[in-house]
Amino acid sequence: MLRTLLNSQQAGLLFVILLIGTILSLSAGDHVNRVTGEVVNNFLNSYTLMQTATDASFFVIMAVGATVVIISGGIDLSVGAVYALAGVMTAMMLRAIGPESPFVAVVLALGMCVGIGVLCGLINGAMVVGLRVHPFIVTLGTMWIFRGVAFVTSKAESILVPPSLTDVVKWSIGGDALYPMPMIIMLIITAAGAIYLSRTVMGRHIFAVGGNVDASRYAGLRINRILIGVYILSGLTAGIAAFVGISYYGSASCADATGYELYVIASAVVGGASLRGGRGNAVNAMLGATLIVLIRQSIRTLHLDQNYEWIIIGCAIIAAVVLDQMNQHFTTRRLAKEA
Repeated sequence: MLRTLLNSQQAGLLFVILLIGTILSLSAGDHVNRVTGEVVNNFLNSYTLMQTATDASFFVIMAVGATVVIISGGIDLSVGAVYALAGVMTAMMLRAIGPESPFVAVVLALGMCVGIGVLCGLINGAMVVGLRVHPFIVTLGTMWIFRGVAFVTSKAESILVPPSLTDVVKWSIGGDALYPMPMIIMLIITAAGAIYLSRTVMGRHIFAVGGNVDASRYAGLRINRILIGVYILSGLTAGIAAFVGISYYGSASCADATGYELYVIASAVVGGASLRGGRGNAVNAMLGATLIVLIRQSIRTLHLDQNYEWIIIGCAIIAAVVLDQMNQHFTTRRLAKEA
């Protein structure tokens, strides 16, 4: 049991995360808390750790949906644009209807974000299935379309959202900067994604389609329905991330989540999802996103040149893919010898 756990991919990711966290803790230095007078580590403190978890939450929520798409053998480049479109349309809707009770505002905002996310996912899935064009091309096109619609409808304005939304997502647990709600939502989405993929029939069907689409078709699986479904799930998680994002930051604009699709796909890939399909894990996607955010945090904490961020993350992605392929090769050789 212990040997299996230590050999698992989660153990490797956790080891790297703990290693980076240890290096940051030892290298970040200390500062004196102006209120209490205590000496506090610049990284290993509740505020920095909570902010790191918050930064990761937006990537993780979308990465869970993107991982489902990748497991099916597809890819979704439009998640950042879906986030922006859902946020902008929701903010404009709330501004148009005027003041509402806090509960109604939150319900309307969540329903609008989720509804737009699902609609965008449905459009992606229908185009992938109906046009029989590679998902990379389809979602690359819809990425520009969705963000363009957000730009045109909002006229490039930053639109404020009602304070009631911020009050919910920025609920504090004991300090002005301790807002655990994004992290809680992240953990709930990750758990739901893990259960869906590993404990449900639909989840097993997604793995089957990604592993061998022809065999799945001969087995009687409804391939088109499954493929449309995975893009709907990706849109759904992007919509949820948009709700959390606009509520946390208090505004929405067409430029929100620019480049997020790269972080989201990187989180899934670093977490071990195979771009060839058939393999992936929601928990691994969360760990992959946490690792990438820690890399970004280390650059800020250690006062390094932020221009190197993309280089470091790119190297991490390539290293993760190469190590994953090497692991697959060694596993295949070991199984062949055992047979």
